[in-house]
Amino acid sequence: MSAGRLLALLSLLQTPREWPGSELARRLEVTPRTVRRDVERLRDLGYPVAATMGADGGYRLVAGAEVPPLLLDDEEAVAMAVGLRAAAGQAVRGIEEASVRALTKLERVLPSRLRYRVGALTSATVPLVTGERQAVDPGQLTGIAGAVANHERLRFAYRDHDAEETKRHVEPYRLIAAGRRWYLAAFDLERDDWRLFRVDRIANAQPTGARYQPRELPEGDAASFATSKLYSLVPTYEAVVVVELPADRVPAHLGTAEPLDERSSRVRAGADTLEWLAFRFATAGCEFTVEEPPELVDYLRELGGRVGRATNSR
Repeated sequence: MSAGRLLALLSLLQTPREWPGSELARRLEVTPRTVRRDVERLRDLGYPVAATMGADGGYRLVAGAEVPPLLLDDEEAVAMAVGLRAAAGQAVRGIEEASVRALTKLERVLPSRLRYRVGALTSATVPLVTGERQAVDPGQLTGIAGAVANHERLRFAYRDHDAEETKRHVEPYRLIAAGRRWYLAAFDLERDDWRLFRVDRIANAQPTGARYQPRELPEGDAASFATSKLYSLVPTYEAVVVVELPADRVPAHLGTAEPLDERSSRVRAGADTLEWLAFRFATAGCEFTVEEPPELVDYLRELGGRVGRATNSR
């Protein structure tokens, strides 16, 4: 048996479609009988290959009880390695360690040419570390995702921004990853309206077993709905800050810069929290003066006092 032919067969079967035996034989340039033997060999190796009979029948790879080795082309391998590196920094509790373990296994078997590509991309990329990150439980996240996929109603406890806890009964629509947080768009049955929930504030999410017919979102799609809700419900702070940097050297993540002179610029920036605004400018590596809003001035003054007391305590 040719190992190369077996890998070629596996590569075809990993495409999400059903392959007639005659087409597999034509592509592999073998007989249908050889295809049947190779399929049996894949099954012996742990790959769950299903077969259907009849004129429209064929072979397809299905989900099994175990995870057999995957066959990836160059672009897929690079994409997976980059995705695992990115996942190591995401706000899902425990996923960092799992991503690092999976990445270690993948990089161990990558050809040198692909390791170079992944390394080059990684070294050229700088992650933006935020000052606020609420980790969500991966089991709860996948449980909610399952309820979304199965159109199954959920019950859970929810803690709002005032730390008040309420019981919710919802029809989950979509999970949305937005920057530093995960959100659930859902129809709240008791309030008879659409709501956007922060997943890190959800506790004890339990599918009820009751199925539902998905409703239409008022905004048309989940991303537009989340954007509309976030801008309407979350307080937004607009800051005007003078930084001691030329406009062409102001980092893009700080905000929109307009030059004042050769050495300074006025930056306009927005954020949903004072903490995030303060973190951005305090870590910019330059002197700065806050013109607006006064809440940011007060917050930085109070923060500076705490930092000063911490350094003077020894």
